[in-house]
Amino acid sequence: MSLLEVSDVTVRFGGITALADVTCSVESGEIFAIVGPNGAGKSTLFNLISRFCEPDSGDVRLNGRSLLDRAAADMAALGVARTFQNIDLFETSTVLQNLLIGRHARRQASFASQIVFSPAVRREEIAHREAAERIIDFLDLHAHREQRIAGLPYGTRKVVEVGRALAMEPRLVLLDEPASGLSPEEARDMRFWISDIRTELGITIVMVEHDMGLVSAVSDRVLVLAEGRVVALGTPAEVQSDPGVVQAFLGVGAEPEA
Repeated sequence: MSLLEVSDVTVRFGGITALADVTCSVESGEIFAIVGPNGAGKSTLFNLISRFCEPDSGDVRLNGRSLLDRAAADMAALGVARTFQNIDLFETSTVLQNLLIGRHARRQASFASQIVFSPAVRREEIAHREAAERIIDFLDLHAHREQRIAGLPYGTRKVVEVGRALAMEPRLVLLDEPASGLSPEEARDMRFWISDIRTELGITIVMVEHDMGLVSAVSDRVLVLAEGRVVALGTPAEVQSDPGVVQAFLGVGAEPEA
């Protein structure tokens, strides 16, 4: 059984079909990329998986269980974390504080015990801080630990947002254009982080990305969408050699029908 399964999903917004009968699956431990030209339906599929929109038909399952009866607020508890194309961090808080916010889903102490700061709450707080420090070590954020987000360069903010997602200790992380807006050097570093998230932390990754160099370097399989439909699904080499993919991205290469 696959970790994540999308089955015959169709999503319509008014008279526009954003996704049409899309089916794919993601295996545990896999790095799975979703690519396609603008308007292909990538963001809609991502929002569907993370429960920010509803399908008109079809199903989305995590470990064999449908997610359609779950809200976006439930996803962290189910082991699913997400980043966003437009960075969504607390600007006036420090890097450490933002990572600790990512630990919220792991808090178990009752509200009353937190008010009195009981010994159990103190132990839990220490554990959360240790977990945040491990993320700082993993992503090499030591130099920015106590800096406020508002004062950080864009590339560092991207890494912090990935760190906040990892602080949730997910089994599946959804990365929305992790290399968007990064310099070539920063994109190269992001490539290493993504590989290490899988190999060192054992986390399954699904990402939407336009940087095909990054996709080719780290992905096990790639789903190509165009106009809401699946054009190709396979390894990076397989999809790059698919004539339908060339036409979807460039609008050229297809032979006219006789």
